[in-house]
Formats: sequence, structure tokens, C-alpha cells
Amino acid sequence: MEVSLLPRRQAIYRPWRKAALIAAALATVCVIAGAFSLGARTDLASARVSTPSRLAVRQGFAPLAQHSAFSRNMVEKATGKCQAPIFPGRMSVSAVAPELLSPPTKPDFSEPRFMWQALREAIDEEMERDPSVMIMGEDVGHYGGSYKVTTDLYKKFGDLRILDTPICENGFTGMAIGAAMTGLRPIVEGMNMGFLLLAFNQISNNCGMLHYTSGGQYKVPVVIRGPGGVGRQLGAEHSQRLESYFQAIPGVQLVAVSTPRNAKALLKAAIRSDNPIVFFEHVLLYNLKDEVGGPDEVQSLEHAEMVREGKDITILTYGRMRYTVMEAVKTLQAKGYDPEVIDLISLKPFDLHAIKKSIEKTHKAIIVEECMLTGGIGASLSSEIHERFFDLLDHQVVRLSSQDVPTAFALELEAATIVQPEQVIQAVEKVVGAK
Repeated sequence: MEVSLLPRRQAIYRPWRKAALIAAALATVCVIAGAFSLGARTDLASARVSTPSRLAVRQGFAPLAQHSAFSRNMVEKATGKCQAPIFPGRMSVSAVAPELLSPPTKPDFSEPRFMWQALREAIDEEMERDPSVMIMGEDVGHYGGSYKVTTDLYKKFGDLRILDTPICENGFTGMAIGAAMTGLRPIVEGMNMGFLLLAFNQISNNCGMLHYTSGGQYKVPVVIRGPGGVGRQLGAEHSQRLESYFQAIPGVQLVAVSTPRNAKALLKAAIRSDNPIVFFEHVLLYNLKDEVGGPDEVQSLEHAEMVREGKDITILTYGRMRYTVMEAVKTLQAKGYDPEVIDLISLKPFDLHAIKKSIEKTHKAIIVEECMLTGGIGASLSSEIHERFFDLLDHQVVRLSSQDVPTAFALELEAATIVQPEQVIQAVEKVVGAK
């Protein structure tokens, strides 16, 4: 005789269904409350809100206009210029404590800066120039960021524009994209670029596509930046090179910085851009020190940088590998070789005009990268060169890339997985021939 278990199963599952419904209801309430709170918090505390307000009304974003008025009230409240409560009948909250408002200072741009200082300077100047710019991420506020890039900025701009977030990359990246859609210019700091894999859905399906899928109704002017690359014994998960992951996303630009000067100038350009930018900073370059430009120096996001002119061979590189290549160049020069070195800067789109101009002169090319051999930036660039400039080449393009293995913790094994100067020297000697 068959016995039906359905009634018993229903009896067992019924309490779980009730618990699930209660949990879902609570989650919905939290999301609505959080959205209401963040709607107020992500609207920036700034005195210059009349322009965003008019822009919001003109574009039909009434909530943004209301938020801008809210921001004005918060600033007035913080500076003691207005006695009216922010919301009638509610407790007022100051956006910036008066004791934290620091007087303006004029930095000396003739002094060399560490790269982290150059990046901090860029954020500081752009936030002062444009009240819609803000930054959010883990520990970016009072702690100053994992690599000091936001040190003490909360004292000048307050905790609403320097917004500390929970450890929830998909949550705060999605919040930044929504803020960008409604008129703000958020900067997202990933504590490590490897952690931004948790936000890959937001970056791919939202950040890169919303301008297209909305028929141009929305722009997403967001900068997603943070440290990446192989450091020193950081282990596999903290040594990710994700350039090729993000290169495959339509609608997203990729930029890799390599010096304090171009880091500052490129970050300023990225913040001002209406496109979503993924901004790569190598973890080992933060303490690199050099001169930087003033507040008016902005560098093109789409142009490569000529590091060294030469006539024998073109070496294309970016990020940390720029210094690996230049170390190899010292030996190559002593042996009589004259290589031309180009820092790609823009990983998407490539500066094919600069690359073609160089190959027309040298007729040979080597790509040196820290990205993986399979499916890396070099693989994409090599195919572009072969397809577009095949008739200019006297030799196939040679790629020097990291090994297709997880990065080891042991120092010697770690070094064995990435390109070293000796490999660059050998590749040049092989392609160019004996001197």
C-alpha cells in the first residue's frame, strides 16, 4: 500500500516557510530603510549645490534636487549658518563637524611625492573642484585606506563624502553605480583588486551596460580603483592580475598607472570622465617617489606614453613591468641595442596610433606584462598588431607574460612566475639578432 508523505512534508516545511517569509519581510524593511538612509548620506555635503540642483531638475531627477537641498541644509547646519532642522520634527545630523573643517592649504608641487600621495592629491583636488565627487570603500575614512590614499580626507570633506562601507564589495559597488546614475561621481576603492571579483556582476551587467541599455538616458561616471598585481609574498589570492577579466566587459575603460605624475593626472581625468573607468594601481608602486603636476595637469586616458625612443625594437609594457623593462634596457644599451619602450597606459582601448607609429620605425615588437600568458592583455594586443600591422612586421610579436599558475608565497617561486629583466634581454637578443 502506498503511503503519501505530502501532508507530513507540508507539516514539516510549514514552519520553515513562515520563518523564510518573516526573514524576507525583515530584509525588505532593512533594504528600504537603508535606501532611505543612503539616499540622504550619499548626497554630498557641499555648499555649492545650486548647480547640481538645477541640473537635476533639468534632467528630470527630482529626488536629486531634493537631496541637493538636503545637502545644503546639512552644510549650513554644520557651519552654524542655519538654525532650521534638516527634517521638520526629526533630529538633525551634521554632515561635517565644525572642528573637523580644515583651512585650505597650498601644496608645494615642486616637491617629489610618493604615488599614494599623488593619488590622494588628485582625489583631494577633484573633490574640492566638484561637489558631486565622493569616495567609498572599506576603511577609506578615519583609517585612511589600506595604502594611505585617503589619509585625513574625512577631516576636510566629512564622513558622508568619504564614506566607510561594510566588507561587502557587491553592495557598495552597486550603490556607487546607482549614485553615478543619479548625478554623483563616485570613486570606489577596492582594498585589493582581487576582492572586486565579488562585484563582477555589478561592474559587468550594470556599470558597463547601463548607458547602452537605457538608450543613453543614464551615464555611469564611476571610477573603480585599487591595488593589484604581484606584491611581495602576498599569496595567490592577493596577487591577482585582473586586467583581462575587465577588458572583456563592453562599455568599460581600463587604465594602468606607473608613475606618481601619470597616476595623479590620469586619476583626475578618470574622475572627470563620463565613462566607467577601472583604474589599476600596482601594489609595489605606492612608495615610488617622483615629481607630480599641479592641479591643472590632466592626462589623456586613451594615449600611451613614450618612455624611451629607439630604433631596434618596440617594447610594449604597462604598470610595474615598465621598471622591469627599463632595468633590462640598461644592459641592452651596454650591449649596443637601442630599444624603444612604450607604456601602454590605456589597456582598453589600446593606443594603436602610437603603436603603429613605433612599429613603422622598428618593424619588431615585444609585449612585456604581468598578466597571465593565456587570455591576458598581451594576447589581445598581439592579435591586434598581427591583424592590423602584419605588413609592417619583420618578426612575429613576442609575448613575455606570467606563468599560468597561482602565485606562490615563497619568494623564489613567486619571482619564477613573473617576467624578470633577464628574460627581456634574451627576447630582444633573439628577435633583433646579435650586435
